[in-house]
Amino acid sequence: MLSRTADHLYWMARYTERAENLARLLDITHRMSLMPTAAVRGDDAAGWSAALAIISMQEAYAAKHGAVEQASAMRFLCFDAQNPSSIWSCLRSARENAHAVRGTLTGEVWETLNASWIKLRDAGPGVIENGRAGEFFDWVKFRSHLSRGVMLGTMLRDEGLWFARLGTFLERADFTARFLDVKYHQLLPAVDNIAEASDYYQWSALLRSVSGFEMYRKIYRDLITPWRVSELLILRDDMPRSLRHCMNEVCENLEKLRNRSSSETERRAGELHAMLHYGRMDSIFEQGLHEFLTRFVARIADLADRIADDFLIPKLH
Repeated sequence: MLSRTADHLYWMARYTERAENLARLLDITHRMSLMPTAAVRGDDAAGWSAALAIISMQEAYAAKHGAVEQASAMRFLCFDAQNPSSIWSCLRSARENAHAVRGTLTGEVWETLNASWIKLRDAGPGVIENGRAGEFFDWVKFRSHLSRGVMLGTMLRDEGLWFARLGTFLERADFTARFLDVKYHQLLPAVDNIAEASDYYQWSALLRSVSGFEMYRKIYRDLITPWRVSELLILRDDMPRSLRHCMNEVCENLEKLRNRSSSETERRAGELHAMLHYGRMDSIFEQGLHEFLTRFVARIADLADRIADDFLIPKLH
Protein backbone atom coordinates (compact mmCIF):
# COMPACT_ATOMS: atom_id res chain seq x y z
CA MET A 1 0.00 0.00 0.00
CA LEU A 2 1.25 3.51 -0.83
CA SER A 3 2.34 5.48 2.24
CA ARG A 4 0.02 8.34 1.25
CA THR A 5 -3.00 6.03 1.22
CA ALA A 6 -1.97 4.48 4.53
CA ASP A 7 -1.54 7.97 6.00
CA HIS A 8 -5.08 9.03 5.04
CA LEU A 9 -6.66 5.85 6.43
CA TYR A 10 -4.70 6.09 9.66
CA TRP A 11 -5.66 9.74 10.25
CA MET A 12 -9.25 9.22 9.12
CA ALA A 13 -9.60 6.74 11.99
CA ARG A 14 -7.69 8.87 14.50
CA TYR A 15 -9.81 11.94 13.86
CA THR A 16 -13.05 9.95 14.11
CA GLU A 17 -11.93 8.44 17.41
CA ARG A 18 -10.77 11.86 18.62
CA ALA A 19 -14.19 13.38 17.96
CA GLU A 20 -15.83 10.60 19.97
CA ASN A 21 -13.36 10.95 22.83
CA LEU A 22 -13.93 14.69 22.98
CA ALA A 23 -17.70 14.14 23.04
CA ARG A 24 -17.23 11.75 25.97
CA LEU A 25 -15.06 14.27 27.80
CA LEU A 26 -17.47 17.14 27.25
CA ASP A 27 -20.45 15.01 28.23
CA ILE A 28 -19.04 14.17 31.67
CA THR A 29 -17.88 17.77 32.18
CA HIS A 30 -21.30 19.12 31.26
CA ARG A 31 -23.14 16.60 33.45
CA MET A 32 -20.94 17.38 36.46
CA SER A 33 -21.47 21.10 35.97
CA LEU A 34 -25.22 20.51 36.40
CA MET A 35 -24.78 18.91 39.83
CA PRO A 36 -25.81 21.21 42.72
CA THR A 37 -22.51 20.50 44.49
CA ALA A 38 -20.53 21.94 41.57
CA ALA A 39 -21.62 25.48 42.41
CA VAL A 40 -21.01 24.99 46.13
CA ARG A 41 -17.51 23.61 45.65
CA GLY A 42 -16.59 25.94 42.77
CA ASP A 43 -16.02 22.98 40.47
CA ASP A 44 -17.70 24.41 37.37
CA ALA A 45 -14.77 26.44 36.02
CA ALA A 46 -12.31 23.83 37.31
CA GLY A 47 -14.11 21.12 35.35
CA TRP A 48 -13.89 23.04 32.08
CA SER A 49 -10.28 23.94 32.77
CA ALA A 50 -9.57 20.24 33.27
CA ALA A 51 -11.25 19.42 29.96
CA LEU A 52 -8.99 21.91 28.20
CA ALA A 53 -5.95 20.50 30.01
CA ILE A 54 -6.70 16.94 28.91
CA ILE A 55 -6.44 17.92 25.23
CA SER A 56 -3.64 20.47 25.84
CA MET A 57 -5.69 23.45 24.63
CA GLN A 58 -5.47 25.77 27.68
CA GLU A 59 -3.20 28.32 25.99
CA ALA A 60 -5.15 28.37 22.72
CA TYR A 61 -8.40 28.89 24.62
CA ALA A 62 -6.96 31.60 26.88
CA ALA A 63 -5.59 33.52 23.89
CA LYS A 64 -9.04 33.62 22.33
CA HIS A 65 -11.47 33.78 25.26
CA GLY A 66 -9.52 34.60 28.43
CA ALA A 67 -11.26 33.32 31.56
CA VAL A 68 -12.73 29.83 31.42
CA GLU A 69 -16.54 29.85 31.20
CA GLN A 70 -18.86 27.03 30.27
CA ALA A 71 -20.55 28.63 27.26
CA SER A 72 -17.34 29.78 25.57
CA ALA A 73 -15.55 26.51 26.39
CA MET A 74 -18.39 24.49 24.84
CA ARG A 75 -18.34 26.54 21.66
CA PHE A 76 -14.53 26.39 21.48
CA LEU A 77 -14.40 22.61 21.90
CA CYS A 78 -17.43 21.76 19.78
CA PHE A 79 -17.68 24.17 16.84
CA ASP A 80 -14.60 26.39 16.62
CA ALA A 81 -13.20 25.91 13.09
CA GLN A 82 -9.88 27.50 14.15
CA ASN A 83 -9.45 24.97 16.96
CA PRO A 84 -7.88 21.86 15.34
CA SER A 85 -9.07 19.73 18.24
CA SER A 86 -12.75 20.73 18.17
CA ILE A 87 -15.38 18.17 17.26
CA TRP A 88 -16.14 20.25 14.14
CA SER A 89 -12.49 20.17 13.01
CA CYS A 90 -12.06 16.46 13.79
CA LEU A 91 -15.08 15.34 11.78
CA ARG A 92 -14.11 17.65 8.91
CA SER A 93 -10.56 16.22 8.89
CA ALA A 94 -11.89 12.64 9.05
CA ARG A 95 -14.10 13.35 6.06
CA GLU A 96 -11.25 15.01 4.10
CA ASN A 97 -8.93 12.06 4.70
CA ALA A 98 -11.69 9.65 3.66
CA HIS A 99 -12.36 11.69 0.51
CA ALA A 100 -8.69 11.43 -0.48
CA VAL A 101 -8.91 7.60 -0.50
CA ARG A 102 -12.51 7.00 -1.60
CA GLY A 103 -11.34 4.27 -3.97
CA THR A 104 -9.89 2.32 -1.04
CA LEU A 105 -13.00 2.58 1.12
CA THR A 106 -16.31 0.84 0.60
CA GLY A 107 -19.24 3.04 -0.39
CA GLU A 108 -20.83 2.50 3.02
CA VAL A 109 -17.78 3.79 4.90
CA TRP A 110 -17.55 6.91 2.74
CA GLU A 111 -21.28 7.66 2.98
CA THR A 112 -21.21 7.29 6.77
CA LEU A 113 -18.32 9.71 7.26
CA ASN A 114 -19.59 12.16 4.65
CA ALA A 115 -23.11 12.19 6.12
CA SER A 116 -21.71 12.83 9.62
CA TRP A 117 -19.77 15.85 8.42
CA ILE A 118 -22.66 17.30 6.39
CA LYS A 119 -25.06 16.94 9.34
CA LEU A 120 -22.61 18.64 11.69
CA ARG A 121 -21.74 21.41 9.21
CA ASP A 122 -25.39 22.26 8.67
CA ALA A 123 -26.36 22.07 12.34
CA GLY A 124 -24.27 24.85 13.87
CA PRO A 125 -23.63 25.75 17.53
CA GLY A 126 -27.36 25.96 18.29
CA VAL A 127 -27.45 22.18 18.88
CA ILE A 128 -25.58 22.56 22.19
CA GLU A 129 -27.90 25.26 23.54
CA ASN A 130 -31.16 25.09 25.48
CA GLY A 131 -30.33 21.86 27.27
CA ARG A 132 -29.56 19.88 24.11
CA ALA A 133 -25.82 19.36 24.66
CA GLY A 134 -26.21 15.80 25.94
CA GLU A 135 -28.19 14.83 22.85
CA PHE A 136 -25.46 16.26 20.62
CA PHE A 137 -22.69 14.39 22.42
CA ASP A 138 -24.65 11.14 22.11
CA TRP A 139 -25.01 11.79 18.37
CA VAL A 140 -21.24 12.27 17.95
CA LYS A 141 -20.53 9.03 19.82
CA PHE A 142 -23.14 7.16 17.77
CA ARG A 143 -21.68 8.37 14.46
CA SER A 144 -18.22 7.22 15.55
CA HIS A 145 -19.59 3.81 16.56
CA LEU A 146 -21.41 3.60 13.23
CA SER A 147 -18.36 4.41 11.13
CA ARG A 148 -16.23 1.89 13.04
CA GLY A 149 -18.89 -0.80 12.69
CA VAL A 150 -19.31 -0.15 8.97
CA MET A 151 -15.55 -0.46 8.47
CA LEU A 152 -15.48 -3.78 10.29
CA GLY A 153 -18.56 -5.02 8.47
CA THR A 154 -17.68 -4.04 4.90
CA MET A 155 -13.92 -3.64 4.40
CA LEU A 156 -11.45 -6.32 3.39
CA ARG A 157 -9.20 -7.66 6.16
CA ASP A 158 -6.14 -6.11 4.57
CA GLU A 159 -3.70 -3.25 5.12
CA GLY A 160 -6.37 -0.58 4.75
CA LEU A 161 -8.37 -1.85 7.70
CA TRP A 162 -5.24 -2.53 9.75
CA PHE A 163 -3.98 1.05 9.38
CA ALA A 164 -7.40 2.37 10.39
CA ARG A 165 -7.48 0.10 13.45
CA LEU A 166 -3.94 1.12 14.37
CA GLY A 167 -4.94 4.79 14.30
CA THR A 168 -8.10 4.14 16.31
CA PHE A 169 -6.39 2.39 19.21
CA LEU A 170 -3.36 4.68 19.40
CA GLU A 171 -5.76 7.62 19.69
CA ARG A 172 -7.89 5.82 22.28
CA ALA A 173 -4.89 4.83 24.40
CA ASP A 174 -3.63 8.41 24.45
CA PHE A 175 -7.03 9.79 25.46
CA THR A 176 -7.73 7.19 28.15
CA ALA A 177 -4.38 7.90 29.83
CA ARG A 178 -4.84 11.70 29.68
CA PHE A 179 -8.46 11.46 30.83
CA LEU A 180 -7.72 9.22 33.80
CA ASP A 181 -4.72 11.28 34.86
CA VAL A 182 -6.61 14.59 35.04
CA LYS A 183 -9.99 13.29 36.24
CA TYR A 184 -8.53 11.00 38.92
CA HIS A 185 -6.70 13.85 40.61
CA GLN A 186 -9.62 16.22 40.10
CA LEU A 187 -12.04 13.89 41.88
CA LEU A 188 -9.74 12.39 44.51
CA PRO A 189 -9.37 15.28 46.99
CA ALA A 190 -12.99 15.17 48.11
CA VAL A 191 -12.82 15.74 51.85
CA ASP A 192 -15.81 17.80 52.95
CA ASN A 193 -19.27 16.40 53.65
CA ILE A 194 -20.79 17.73 50.46
CA ALA A 195 -18.01 16.17 48.38
CA GLU A 196 -18.32 12.86 50.18
CA ALA A 197 -22.05 12.79 49.44
CA SER A 198 -21.43 13.35 45.73
CA ASP A 199 -18.42 11.03 45.36
CA TYR A 200 -20.49 8.11 44.08
CA TYR A 201 -22.17 10.19 41.40
CA GLN A 202 -18.93 11.72 40.17
CA TRP A 203 -17.06 8.43 39.89
CA SER A 204 -20.17 6.89 38.30
CA ALA A 205 -20.21 9.70 35.75
CA LEU A 206 -16.54 9.11 34.99
CA LEU A 207 -17.20 5.41 34.36
CA ARG A 208 -20.24 6.14 32.22
CA SER A 209 -18.21 8.57 30.12
CA VAL A 210 -15.99 5.68 29.00
CA SER A 211 -18.88 3.18 28.79
CA GLY A 212 -17.48 1.41 31.83
CA PHE A 213 -20.21 1.66 34.48
CA GLU A 214 -21.97 -1.63 33.67
CA MET A 215 -18.62 -3.38 33.24
CA TYR A 216 -17.46 -2.12 36.62
CA ARG A 217 -20.62 -3.40 38.29
CA LYS A 218 -20.26 -6.79 36.63
CA ILE A 219 -16.58 -7.20 37.61
CA TYR A 220 -16.40 -5.61 41.08
CA ARG A 221 -20.08 -5.63 42.13
CA ASP A 222 -19.70 -3.44 45.24
CA LEU A 223 -18.62 0.16 45.93
CA ILE A 224 -16.90 2.30 43.32
CA THR A 225 -13.35 3.06 44.47
CA PRO A 226 -10.63 5.12 42.75
CA TRP A 227 -8.24 2.13 42.89
CA ARG A 228 -10.62 -0.17 41.02
CA VAL A 229 -11.59 2.51 38.48
CA SER A 230 -7.88 2.90 37.71
CA GLU A 231 -7.42 -0.86 37.43
CA LEU A 232 -10.37 -1.12 35.04
CA LEU A 233 -9.03 1.61 32.76
CA ILE A 234 -5.38 0.54 32.85
CA LEU A 235 -4.93 -3.20 33.32
CA ARG A 236 -8.19 -4.97 32.45
CA ASP A 237 -7.74 -6.94 29.24
CA ASP A 238 -11.51 -7.21 28.68
CA MET A 239 -12.30 -3.48 28.97
CA PRO A 240 -12.47 -2.07 25.39
CA ARG A 241 -11.13 1.35 26.36
CA SER A 242 -8.41 0.24 28.78
CA LEU A 243 -4.75 0.92 28.09
CA ARG A 244 -3.99 -2.78 28.00
CA HIS A 245 -6.72 -3.58 25.48
CA CYS A 246 -5.63 -0.67 23.27
CA MET A 247 -2.05 -1.95 23.29
CA ASN A 248 -3.29 -5.46 22.44
CA GLU A 249 -4.78 -3.99 19.26
CA VAL A 250 -1.77 -1.78 18.49
CA CYS A 251 0.65 -4.71 18.72
CA GLU A 252 -1.62 -7.01 16.71
CA ASN A 253 -1.99 -4.54 13.86
CA LEU A 254 1.70 -3.60 13.87
CA GLU A 255 2.54 -7.28 13.49
CA LYS A 256 0.27 -7.52 10.43
CA LEU A 257 1.77 -4.36 8.91
CA ARG A 258 5.45 -5.00 9.66
CA ASN A 259 8.06 -4.07 7.10
CA ARG A 260 11.85 -4.06 6.99
CA SER A 261 12.16 -0.85 9.00
CA SER A 262 9.52 -1.41 11.68
CA SER A 263 11.26 -3.90 14.01
CA GLU A 264 12.22 -1.25 16.59
CA THR A 265 8.71 0.16 16.57
CA GLU A 266 7.30 -3.32 17.20
CA ARG A 267 9.81 -3.86 20.00
CA ARG A 268 8.83 -0.64 21.76
CA ALA A 269 5.13 -1.38 21.38
CA GLY A 270 5.70 -4.90 22.73
CA GLU A 271 7.65 -3.55 25.69
CA LEU A 272 4.81 -1.16 26.56
CA HIS A 273 2.26 -3.95 26.13
CA ALA A 274 4.25 -6.28 28.40
CA MET A 275 4.36 -3.61 31.11
CA LEU A 276 0.55 -3.54 31.09
CA HIS A 277 0.14 -7.30 30.66
CA TYR A 278 2.29 -8.12 33.70
CA GLY A 279 1.71 -4.93 35.68
CA ARG A 280 0.03 -4.64 39.07
CA MET A 281 -1.87 -1.69 40.46
CA ASP A 282 0.07 -1.62 43.73
CA SER A 283 3.36 -1.11 41.88
CA ILE A 284 1.77 1.55 39.66
CA PHE A 285 0.55 3.50 42.69
CA GLU A 286 3.93 3.08 44.39
CA GLN A 287 5.67 4.87 41.52
CA GLY A 288 2.81 7.38 41.31
CA LEU A 289 -0.23 7.19 39.05
CA HIS A 290 0.45 10.60 37.52
CA GLU A 291 4.05 9.68 36.74
CA PHE A 292 3.00 6.34 35.24
CA LEU A 293 0.35 7.91 32.99
CA THR A 294 2.62 10.77 31.93
CA ARG A 295 5.28 8.30 30.83
CA PHE A 296 2.65 6.24 29.04
CA VAL A 297 1.43 9.26 27.05
CA ALA A 298 5.04 10.10 26.10
CA ARG A 299 5.63 6.53 24.91
CA ILE A 300 2.43 6.57 22.85
CA ALA A 301 3.63 9.80 21.22
CA ASP A 302 6.97 8.13 20.49
CA LEU A 303 5.17 5.16 18.90
CA ALA A 304 3.08 7.51 16.75
CA ASP A 305 6.24 9.28 15.53
CA ARG A 306 7.92 5.98 14.72
CA ILE A 307 4.84 4.68 12.88
CA ALA A 308 4.86 7.84 10.77
CA ASP A 309 8.52 7.27 9.92
CA ASP A 310 8.08 3.55 9.19
CA PHE A 311 4.82 3.56 7.26
CA LEU A 312 3.29 6.99 6.67
CA ILE A 313 4.15 10.47 5.46
CA PRO A 314 5.98 12.12 8.39
CA LYS A 315 4.25 15.44 9.08
CA LEU A 316 2.41 17.37 11.75
CA HIS A 317 -1.36 16.81 12.10
